[in-house]
Amino acid sequence: MVQRRSLAVPHGVPVLAVSFLACVATGVELSVNNHAADFTLSTGLIPAISLSCLVHNSSQAEELLWYRGAGQVDLKDGNKVNISNICVSPVNESDNGVTFTCRLARDKAVQVSVTLDVQFPPHLSGEETLQVEEEKDVTLTCNSKSNPQGRSTWLKDNQSLTLQQSRHKLYQTSEVFQLSISKVQKSDNGTYTCLVESRLGNGTRDFHLIVEDKKPIFPKEAVIAAVVVVTITILFGIVARKDKFFKVW
Repeated sequence: MVQRRSLAVPHGVPVLAVSFLACVATGVELSVNNHAADFTLSTGLIPAISLSCLVHNSSQAEELLWYRGAGQVDLKDGNKVNISNICVSPVNESDNGVTFTCRLARDKAVQVSVTLDVQFPPHLSGEETLQVEEEKDVTLTCNSKSNPQGRSTWLKDNQSLTLQQSRHKLYQTSEVFQLSISKVQKSDNGTYTCLVESRLGNGTRDFHLIVEDKKPIFPKEAVIAAVVVVTITILFGIVARKDKFFKVW
C-alpha cells in the first residue's frame, strides 16, 4: 500500500502572510509637492505651475494616475512609475477651484488632492449700450469675475449713484451685479459705471443708457395710413356708383 504524505503547514503561517500583505498594501503613501494630505495651492495668473506626486514606503514599482476633476490625465510612459509630474500651463481664471488628484493605480483609495486657488483682479463684461422707452423698466447687468470677490458699486456720470428705493433695485451674486430701474425717466439718461474694487486691482465697465420718447398707443403713421386707405375706398365707391348717384340727383 502506497502511503501519501503531505507537508504540514505550521499553525499561524496563513495569518502572518495575510497580515504581511495588508501591511504592504496600506503602508504605501503618496505626497504631492511635499504634502501628504489634501491641500489648497494659492497662485496667481502665471505662465505655469508644476505638481509632483511621489510614492513613499514601497519596495516595488508603483504606477500612478493623475485626475483633473473627474477626468483622467493622459501621462507619458516615463512619467507614471513612483514619481509623476504634471504641468498646468498657463494658469488662467478657469483653473480656479479645479482639483487635481494623484492616485495609486492598484489601490485608488491611496490618493492626495490639491485644489487650485487662482487669484486675479476683477474682469467685467456686459452690454454697453441700452435703449429703452420712457416709463419702461430696464436692467443693467454687470458680469464680474474676480478672486477674491471684490466690492461692487454703481456710478452715474462719474458720480455716486443716489438710489431711490421706489425705482432702483440692486441684485448681486459672486459673478453678477445688476441695477434695475423701474419706469425710466428722461433724467435717467447717462453713463452708468459698474465699479468692482479688489485688493488685486479695480475693474470698471460703462453702460450707456438712452431713454427714448414714449411712443403713442396709436402710432401717428398708422393713423394717417388708415385715413388714406378709407378715403381712397370711399372715392372708388363713389366712382363705381356715379351713374346711380346722377340719376337720383
